[in-house]
Order: sequence, then C-alpha cells, then structure tokens
Amino acid sequence: MNLPNRLTIFRIVLIPVIILVYLFPYASFGIEPAVFTIGNTSISIINLAALAIYVIAALTDALDGHIARSRNMITTFGKFADPIADKLLTTTLFLLFLSRGMIPFIPVFIMIARDTVVDGCRMIAANNGKVVAAQMMGKLKTVFQMVTIALILLNNLPFELLHLPVADIMVWMSALVSLISGVQYFSQLKDDIFESK
Repeated sequence: MNLPNRLTIFRIVLIPVIILVYLFPYASFGIEPAVFTIGNTSISIINLAALAIYVIAALTDALDGHIARSRNMITTFGKFADPIADKLLTTTLFLLFLSRGMIPFIPVFIMIARDTVVDGCRMIAANNGKVVAAQMMGKLKTVFQMVTIALILLNNLPFELLHLPVADIMVWMSALVSLISGVQYFSQLKDDIFESK
C-alpha cells in the first residue's frame, strides 16, 4: 500500500478518535476539562483537541492528493477511499454538532442528501463506463464545510468577539453550495440516470 493510501486510512482512523474526544463522559470519571475565556466567549479544551485532530485529518486530505498526483501514485483504492474519508469526516462532525443542538437539522440534511445523490449518480456513471471528475462547486463545498467545522469548534472565534454570527451563516452557505453542487452533478448525468435499456 502506497503513502497516499496510508494517509487516507489514517484520516479514517482519526474519525473515531474525534468522536471519542468529543463525546467521552469526562464528568463520569471525575475529569473537568479546562475552559478558556477569550473576551466574551468560552472555549473548552475538548473543542481545541477535536480541532487539532480535525486539522491533522484535513491536512492529510490535501497531502495524500498532492503526493498521489505529483508522484503518479493514483490507485483505484485511492479514488474510492479518498472521497469516502472526506465525507465520513465532515458528516461525522456535523452530526456531532447536531446531536449537541449546536446547528439546525435542515442544512445537515441537505448536505447528507446531496452526498447520497451524488454518490448514486457516480455509481450509475461508473456502470456506464464514465469517470466523473470533481467539479469546482464540489471542491468549494468541501472548503466551505471545512471552514464551517473549524469555526464551530472555535465557538465562532474570532468573529464572536465582534458579535458576527459567521459560523451560523457558514452552516447555511455550506448547505447552499452543497445543494448547487448536487444539482450540477445531477444535471451532468441526467441522461445516464434516465437512460432506458
């Protein structure tokens, strides 16, 4: 197994680590995580630890793609596992935030529904021998989601100091870009989807 694929697997392994850090019942073990106050905003060391792990995972995403392309190490496994690792990472965190009541249900539903529809479209295209390259809106969706997750883990800092709800806005922007991206994929592959044999 080459280095890019190892990085992809490492990213997948980090997902349960983030879940453990975020949902561990610290109080049950008599652990009181430290809380830092910046201006009028408090942020737990749990959030900072989850953010650190998330940043490492996001960096492996950029690194494995760069290495695979620059060293001609692109594999079938990489094409399959890399986008799954990305979606598992972002979806897991959005679901964690949703479970804590930190973000609304609708944008999370839109993002998950989009990924499901796009994966279905890609499966149909692959069945017809087509390879669907990532589109600009799809890449923009990933960037929006990554920035949104970081802002939520930082309790909207530094914007919270200015009383600007940037994290809340970014959640909805991520959903909007996801929706537009999903429509683009569907439109691009509609002939394959509705093809009758």
